[in-house]
Amino acid sequence: MTDSTPTEAPSDGPTDDPTVAPAPALQFSPDQAEAWDRVAGALEAAGIDILDGTLLPEGGTARVLAITGKAGSGKTMLLAQLARALTEAGVEVVSGDWEGKRRKDRRTLAILAPTNKAASVLRGRGVPATTIHRILYTPIYDPQYEAIAEWLAGQGERPRLETLGVKDLTEEALDRAKAFHDQVKSIPGALAAAGLRGSDFIRGWKRREDPLDVGFVDEASMLDERQFDDLREIFPTLILFGDPAQLAPVGASGEMVFEKLAAPQRVHLARIHRQADDNPILDLAHALADPDLRFEDFERMIETAAARDPRVIWAERVDADLMARSPVLVWRNATRVRLIAAFRTAHGATTEELLPGEPLICDGIELPLKHRKKRIDLEARGLIKGAQVIYLGPGRKPGFSRLHVLGAEDPRLSAASIVKIESPDEEDPFIPFAARMGAVFLHGAAVTIHKAQGSQWPSVQVFAPDIYAAARAGRSEAGLPLWKRLAYVAITRAEERLIWVVRNRLARPTRPLGITDLAAPAPALDLAAEDEAG
Repeated sequence: MTDSTPTEAPSDGPTDDPTVAPAPALQFSPDQAEAWDRVAGALEAAGIDILDGTLLPEGGTARVLAITGKAGSGKTMLLAQLARALTEAGVEVVSGDWEGKRRKDRRTLAILAPTNKAASVLRGRGVPATTIHRILYTPIYDPQYEAIAEWLAGQGERPRLETLGVKDLTEEALDRAKAFHDQVKSIPGALAAAGLRGSDFIRGWKRREDPLDVGFVDEASMLDERQFDDLREIFPTLILFGDPAQLAPVGASGEMVFEKLAAPQRVHLARIHRQADDNPILDLAHALADPDLRFEDFERMIETAAARDPRVIWAERVDADLMARSPVLVWRNATRVRLIAAFRTAHGATTEELLPGEPLICDGIELPLKHRKKRIDLEARGLIKGAQVIYLGPGRKPGFSRLHVLGAEDPRLSAASIVKIESPDEEDPFIPFAARMGAVFLHGAAVTIHKAQGSQWPSVQVFAPDIYAAARAGRSEAGLPLWKRLAYVAITRAEERLIWVVRNRLARPTRPLGITDLAAPAPALDLAAEDEAG
């Protein structure tokens, strides 16, 4: 679940029209107010005063601060309010898709998330977020299109087409680009609206050389040590927002990067802000904090909640229709493979091909070291480990796939692909088709709860038999029963509806797989691996 907003109180200030009620003013809880003050102090030490809106030249010492709290504690609201205060003070938000010429007086902010889906959750709440990869690596624009990007960003005059030397670009196309950018602050999206492809205006990607000023990182529980070190190199002032009740990254021994910070560098939001309509999903998530709660008691709570609120559903079967866009969340890998096999069988999918509309999960990039530039290209465009993708159909070349990256600002692309379909009865996965190198994909109709972190869906199915298996195993992580951590993470992935599946059964799909529900704002970008033949 996304964090709830704080309580609101009417403003005492006058309004121009006495018949119009004044806008409500945000009212922080004491722990939110402390967190705001701590962040404001760190920003002031860096030369950014969000109270009086003044900016000083870069300076000060490097600072890292963590704002932690469970779901509903107001972390996301606080992040959004701090970002708004920074922009009102004149700090420039860097999106990662294009940067203008560096100015001496410029102060910058980047709002980051570990995955495209996590970034899209923030963007859905009006926060201009991007992924860590899109900040670590910056695009290199063709000089012909740099002038267009500067104009769209308000840093230059409208370019004259006769001086650009760009073929097949008209004044009407520039108008479309401007109209798009006025609505969505994305340079690549605006250029795509003008009829251009990514390969037209982006020459490649490079590791960021110039540091930025302030970095806000949401879903910081997903950060590993390497990402944390990379971010500290770029941002002198780094603010982490994370939930200590989630699962730590694989291989992190149950400890998150913000838990290693000294006590003065951490502020914990302990108060849970209820939504106006009392969210039963959050109630269930926070009930898991009871040290005496047993799994059986928790399931009775879910059954009771389902009887009185339609936002919680007690289900006897997995919904195959929902799996196409919102994966079933499981603990055991064997469960994941069985559910995927059942999903494909129910849809009549064969082992020789993928059907348009099948969900995939990016499992990394397989490229030799000499193609490091192409790896950066693929990752910067959204094909990072854990990215959720919908298969649209075969590409123009053998082994290539047309894909829709969920949560990406420019979601459609074509890439050399290696697709692996796992089977319950086979040790090695079946590969229906593959390029010799490129992006690697697993099926995404079911995913482990670990991989679901950072993502949210309107409706989420949790496979309860796996949570029960974790409870029977008696395992713990960081001093807490593993089943409670798993249940907490799985439940808080649901934005509107939680479906608790209690039987190992799959309902037949009521409609065929398809892609008509996926928006296509721009032509697919061709991400063919360079020199594929080797």
